[in-house]
Amino acid sequence: MRTMIELTDLTFDYPGIRALDAVSCRIDAGSITALVGPNGAGKTTLMRCLCGLERPLAGRISVDGIDVIDEPRRSHERLGYLSDFFGLYEDLTVDRCLRHAAAAHGMRGALDGPVRDTATRLGLADRLDQRAGDLSRGLRQRVAIAQAMIHAPRVLVLDEPAAGLDPEARHTLATLFRALQAGGMTLLVSSHILSELEQYATHMLVLEGGRLLEHRALAGMSDQRRTLALTFSGDAAALAARLGARSDVQGLDITPARAVFDFAGDERAQAALLRDLVLADLAILSFGPASSDLQARYLATVGQHRAGA
Repeated sequence: MRTMIELTDLTFDYPGIRALDAVSCRIDAGSITALVGPNGAGKTTLMRCLCGLERPLAGRISVDGIDVIDEPRRSHERLGYLSDFFGLYEDLTVDRCLRHAAAAHGMRGALDGPVRDTATRLGLADRLDQRAGDLSRGLRQRVAIAQAMIHAPRVLVLDEPAAGLDPEARHTLATLFRALQAGGMTLLVSSHILSELEQYATHMLVLEGGRLLEHRALAGMSDQRRTLALTFSGDAAALAARLGARSDVQGLDITPARAVFDFAGDERAQAALLRDLVLADLAILSFGPASSDLQARYLATVGQHRAGA
């Protein structure tokens, strides 16, 4: 699959703080990557560097083959960005906000079509004549997202895009993101609401303390790899030894009562695994897909890193 975003040894310092520490990864075209991590992990800094809004201390950033550091203006043609703390021209109508954003991105000619289509996608078609300052927090958020995608970018970078939206609007947003992906767009989305990201994310990128802990396809996106969870009673060490000895089990995270792990195999292989555990006289109380693959994988990744540190 073609690489759309490539970061190589990306390093960024604030006074006295290393916000990004030699971050390297490749993001495939047409994917939706969930950027997750605790507060202060470096997520917003990474996004701002990617969009050419901050200059890193060291490293390279490439978007669709364009060097963002050397050619920021050209890269902006491919990028749409929504910051966590966005601003709108409150005295402008929604229509004027979108036209202004289109002009800022270098769009010329008739804008009626792009404005109307973008407003319709975001549920703003009946709000075009309203002032941005008169809208609710949720509707203002939609206008900001519409501004970020008015020029049909190949990459959309969104920092907490669902903040302030009600559940119905969040569902609509998830549907929109899946539709954009189906149309070939690449999305990088950060959020603290992991269940929300799981509705549409295909990959997960975990940051902590400015360092990349993990970048992987999410289980469930492949028929042959998924995240499983089981609860048990008894000897955690014996269960850990049994699971750890298997080549089809990876990323094992085990507590005194629960184990979460990646499993390479179909449903028949899962049934065989459960049979083996039961025949080994391990008291398995429940077994099946993890209730939240993204959250389970994130907690397992961070837990393993902190234990190692």
